[in-house]
Amino acid sequence: MSAPWISSFFFSFFFFFSFNRRQFAIASSSLPPSEGAPVYGIPTTANRSTSWTNDESSLSSISFPDGSMYRAILRDETNSSICGFFCIQGASCTSYLFAILLNRHDPVVIWSANRDYPVRNGAILNLTATNELILYDVDGSKVWTTNTTGKSIAGVKLSDNGNLVLFDGDNSMIWQSFDHPTDCLVQGQKLFQGQKLIPSVSSTNWAAQKDSYSLQVTNKGLFAYVESNPPLVYYRHLVNGTDTDKQTRYVEFFNGNLSFFNFSTEPSRPDSVIPIPQKFPLQYMKLMPNGHLTVFEYDSSVGSVGWMAVADLLTGDLGECFYPLVCGRNGICSGNQECSCPRSSFPGMDSFRAVNDSEPNMGCSQVTPLTCNATQNHTFIEIKNVKYFTYTVDIENVDLGTCTQACLNNCSCKAALFEYGDPSHSNGNCYLPTELFTMTKNFDKSLPEESWHLLRVFERCWEHGTLLSIVDRYSEDMQIHGTEVVETMKVASWCLQTDFRKRPSMSVVIKVLTGVINVESNLDYKFSYTSQQKTTVKHGESSLPLSPSILSGPR
Repeated sequence: MSAPWISSFFFSFFFFFSFNRRQFAIASSSLPPSEGAPVYGIPTTANRSTSWTNDESSLSSISFPDGSMYRAILRDETNSSICGFFCIQGASCTSYLFAILLNRHDPVVIWSANRDYPVRNGAILNLTATNELILYDVDGSKVWTTNTTGKSIAGVKLSDNGNLVLFDGDNSMIWQSFDHPTDCLVQGQKLFQGQKLIPSVSSTNWAAQKDSYSLQVTNKGLFAYVESNPPLVYYRHLVNGTDTDKQTRYVEFFNGNLSFFNFSTEPSRPDSVIPIPQKFPLQYMKLMPNGHLTVFEYDSSVGSVGWMAVADLLTGDLGECFYPLVCGRNGICSGNQECSCPRSSFPGMDSFRAVNDSEPNMGCSQVTPLTCNATQNHTFIEIKNVKYFTYTVDIENVDLGTCTQACLNNCSCKAALFEYGDPSHSNGNCYLPTELFTMTKNFDKSLPEESWHLLRVFERCWEHGTLLSIVDRYSEDMQIHGTEVVETMKVASWCLQTDFRKRPSMSVVIKVLTGVINVESNLDYKFSYTSQQKTTVKHGESSLPLSPSILSGPR
């Protein structure tokens, strides 16, 4: 691969505001029960022409200390997953999901048929004589169906990994819940092109949050989007290959990895792998309401806390502030996820205000909304030292004035994002977003000035495990070879060790770059000399700082 380039894109945002008489406007998991939930009497399969009614007289209720409860219909043969009617409201339950739950002792919902349309007491699930599994609400309205009329269905069962399957007389799969993912993947589940994970609104509202995030597979790799028109990419894991439209990619959560495959060459070695730490076998991953892809693991050891988050698969590359809605629309994220609104350069005339002062992560709204019939009153204010999670070139090789004027001429434009090209020229590229998400501060000026330069940025990224976030995210080649880029930066870190005795020789560097050996694991990511204790060489009664030649060490 070509040598990596460290990204140093520092964008300027320009926002509309109007002037008229000095009025300005700028464009969970539950706790385990004291005793294990009973499994006796819960079947593993059911035949056609079977129905289940969601009430106490038909199905036994199992309650948990957090207030959740379920009425089981089927279990798998290993008793690790169940399906049935699930509610999180306890004794006051008025709405239920037909859901699959992982781990009956400390259940978590990994799939539901009716996440957007909960049913009530008295709802009926029916495996009909016409070969369909249909969910009816208590008033008889059809809420959900497998749409398998005309297929040959013998029965329904729940597999060991939590997959609900309709099978025929030969025990072949006709329909499966794995083909209709919601917000989770479990071990052995595949996510194909054309499928997506969509997060729930919250931990207590299971409805799909369709206006926020999604996770999808394309023929180029794994992509996370924030919903817009069109959807915008905030994370990508690119995979090598020159796939045609006839070749379908998929990812599979299996054996401690999220692996990428090409369907036309199956079975084969994966094209790429995202490793996942695994101490215990029971795991699932979930696209969270905040856009994080989190892996949870059930700790079955004595005295454990149950389900624990063991990996955050996207944040290591992005950093917390690069999630497009982390500070809401029009917000600015800085430091440790601190949210603020853009400030006007005119004292006392701020053009944005927080949507909710007590929850700054909800974003910012315009004090006076822009209108398209008063463009003569529109101009811009500049927001300096911020960057954006995406950048699409709308106009190439123009100056700043042309970029801002293009935004003024476009009623749907919310900001002008200008990227300088060659530092010796005033021209650059122009991006005119029609919707503005969270911006990220490049620097926190509350820090000492010496903390603003790139070496300190490098230190912070090393400390937080986000080295890839300072690499050019607009270069497909850099993103495809992201692992190699990070390894190269680790070599640079090794060479920057403040203790020269820990630095590698050139022969060792060559061995690392050629894959013969690995980078030292216990490196110090503090590269600045200003804060280190001075090392001295004593000469009689005096002591002198080491000279630069000694500090650099033998090469």
